[in-house]
Amino acid sequence: MKSKYLFLFLFIALSISSAQISNPFKSFNEFNTKLDSVCSIQNEIQRNDAIENLWTLLKNNNKIPFTFEDSVAFLYRGSAEKVVWAGDFNGWDPSKGNFNGVKLGLSNVWRCIKKFPSNARLDYKIIAGDKWITDPDNPFTQLSGVGSLNSELRMPDWVYPAETIRAGSSLTGTLSGYFSIASSNLSYTVYYKVYTPAGYESLKDLPVIYVTDGHEYSDDRLGSMITVLDNLIFEKKIKPVIAVFIDPRTSPEPGAFNRRANEYPINKNFADFVANELVPRIDSNYHTRKSPDARLILGTSLGGINSAFFGVYRNDVFHLIGINSPAFWYKPEIFSMYENSQNLILKIFMSTGTINDTQPGAQRMKNIFDAKGYPAFYIEVPEGHSWGNWRALLDEMLAYFFEEKISIK
Repeated sequence: MKSKYLFLFLFIALSISSAQISNPFKSFNEFNTKLDSVCSIQNEIQRNDAIENLWTLLKNNNKIPFTFEDSVAFLYRGSAEKVVWAGDFNGWDPSKGNFNGVKLGLSNVWRCIKKFPSNARLDYKIIAGDKWITDPDNPFTQLSGVGSLNSELRMPDWVYPAETIRAGSSLTGTLSGYFSIASSNLSYTVYYKVYTPAGYESLKDLPVIYVTDGHEYSDDRLGSMITVLDNLIFEKKIKPVIAVFIDPRTSPEPGAFNRRANEYPINKNFADFVANELVPRIDSNYHTRKSPDARLILGTSLGGINSAFFGVYRNDVFHLIGINSPAFWYKPEIFSMYENSQNLILKIFMSTGTINDTQPGAQRMKNIFDAKGYPAFYIEVPEGHSWGNWRALLDEMLAYFFEEKISIK
């Protein structure tokens, strides 16, 4: 179960998830009947007034898009030759899935009706004419890994991850500035930051999480991992841990080239850099538990391949493997590496979204893990390939690895 904080409940209920507790219509059909009716009023002034009143009602209740049970009506009001919705649900391809809007009656209101699991959460944009825009009447957004802001579809039973909101009473750890290390394995400099938990100076034998795409996992607008760590440690949901956020960019400066596409997919040089260069430095400078049982490698997408690769290639250094939405399709040889490997000492967390994410490859790898008898926590969520997906699963992952005594033998 997801860790929820009682003192945050009222805030979330009133300001974040009001769409989940307030619905001005008793059914999906009632809403659509009302919308069709006001959009067909013959008198232009009366029609515009009626639409404005309905729109205000929807906005005040955070019901644009309008959701009810497993149904959603995407809505847009404006002049355009064509309106299409694109997002996680159609792989961001507006030509797929028939997410075309239909103009209603005599109005400038557009609607697209679809069904999703009632607890889904998906990123999307509206394409009005030839312009890609966030939904102007939806207050909920999620920053993407490429720097653009997307609108969020929050279905009625989706629950906001409270652990990503900083608890006012929690003690905070410390995130360092950037350190650099000139790697002999990679022949270039790598930058990283280190998180140490509150009360660090009096602690010892701490497990360490090595986080790829570290600049994004540590960003509260994306991975929110610093906030989640602080909250879970303060609430004693997990043991205190150190986290090393490895930056794949050539420089921490904005606009620097991102090397992740080369570093992460089955790259022995990168794995050896982390295992042979970075881990010894962290073990020398911090209060770490110097054991593979206390080292976690975490990554998402291509970083998920990287985490899996570490498990089979550098199992001498890493026994804990965290995998979010693994893009195994990019390097399918990862499957045979596990199938043909000797039995390894591993503990694995793997997640995937079920809506245009990485479910087929993740399920295939889960079957391999099961056949090998590896302890693995596997979870599927009705979401897409998004930080909104991954950040909400950090508490399950961290509790799985660090709630109890850290041992997998």
